[in-house]
Amino acid sequence: MAKESGSIRRKLFGTDGVRGVANVYPMTAEIALQLGRALAYSIRNGKHRHRVVIGKDTRLSGYMLEGALMSGLCSMGVDALLVGPMPTPGISYLVQSMRADAGAVISASHNPYQDNGIKFFGRDGFKLPDETEAQLESLIFDQAIDHLRPTATKVGKAFRIDDAGGRYVVYLKSIFPKELTLEGVTVVLDCANGAAYKVAPMVFEELGAKVIRLGVSPDGKNINQGAGALHPERMCKAVVKHGAQLGLALDGDADRLIVCDEKGNVVDGDAIMAICGRHLLAKRQLAKKTVVATVMSNMGLDLAMSEVGGKVVRTAVGDRYVVERMRKQGLNFGGEQSGHLIFLDHATTGDGMVAGLSLLAVMLQAGKPMSELASCFSPVPQTLLNVKVKERRELDELPTVLKTIKGVELKLGTDGRVLVRFSGTEAKARVLVEGPDARRNQSYAQEIGEALTRALE
Repeated sequence: MAKESGSIRRKLFGTDGVRGVANVYPMTAEIALQLGRALAYSIRNGKHRHRVVIGKDTRLSGYMLEGALMSGLCSMGVDALLVGPMPTPGISYLVQSMRADAGAVISASHNPYQDNGIKFFGRDGFKLPDETEAQLESLIFDQAIDHLRPTATKVGKAFRIDDAGGRYVVYLKSIFPKELTLEGVTVVLDCANGAAYKVAPMVFEELGAKVIRLGVSPDGKNINQGAGALHPERMCKAVVKHGAQLGLALDGDADRLIVCDEKGNVVDGDAIMAICGRHLLAKRQLAKKTVVATVMSNMGLDLAMSEVGGKVVRTAVGDRYVVERMRKQGLNFGGEQSGHLIFLDHATTGDGMVAGLSLLAVMLQAGKPMSELASCFSPVPQTLLNVKVKERRELDELPTVLKTIKGVELKLGTDGRVLVRFSGTEAKARVLVEGPDARRNQSYAQEIGEALTRALE
């Protein structure tokens, strides 16, 4: 049985920072200020002037939270570098490029505009580990730093970095193979009215592509609304209409990518990993011939990689856990079925633009259309069932459920797998069954779901 590993239980932080409805606990200005103070305290490790890069997406509430976070940092003697709307991976890059001590992103990613969130990067450009986030919470809830109030010249300053977007664009262009050009290539690019609405079109156009722009008119309320990675249908129609070679749809903070082939069909995130993984392997650039995926990725990815002598290792859900495994085992490529793709040779977190550029490079070098490249991946039938539960429990505490799961695994044998995990944000259990027969998968999932309902009544 595939079982998702747990993480440290925290009060504020989830799998990707603090998130919720803006101006409702915990996404309030007060908490943002306290997070700023806690982060500032945690990064102080010398007498130099400490600096934190702050970026955001295009949500209306971003102004409120940006000001509060900035105030918290300055109140602890740390300078805030404000870059305005910027993709999450852009902040990761700028933290390293500017030798800052940390980075903060104000975004709720693919959530609707009324939500918002805050996530942090360390000075190395990687997301903070669970342990560090737990320490930040302790500083807030234990009121351990409430008495620390620097005064006079020791109070922090705030600076606006006007050329941040240009710096990130130059960096993105530098990772595209110099011997290639996008001249003659038409790309439909949907920026979801989010953080990449300025920088993403610039990157592809400056490399020579004809870009059909969608979702580049944010108004504070239309982020992700009928656009971007959550709604790829508009991109798919535009690809067919304009005869484009590829469609790329980003989410609100542009760390995730959904792809459409030249025929207007969405290409599965696992298929993209298979395409890129096999390409890197053929060029002897895939570390240890291994792709890192989460427990949610389809077994078809394993089969696609094994065909060419590669393999797949799996982690808990969340791109941060993919990155942790990559760093721990010296691997350089991985991602999530949802479209978070991490090319660790180029970026420290999921980057939709890096992924899009890498995919275009594969297409040009292979001389094949996306539909043909995607044929290397054939998904194994998969059923995902969400079961409402009254409480979250460890599966080891539910013997009747474990017995049911083991019974299903025996029936599936080596041709399938079962994954049962509890949602970290909702009162639901998620049951995934993979196997060659879709109808049986559905029946098996229902059987496990009913066992969960009985055990947690």
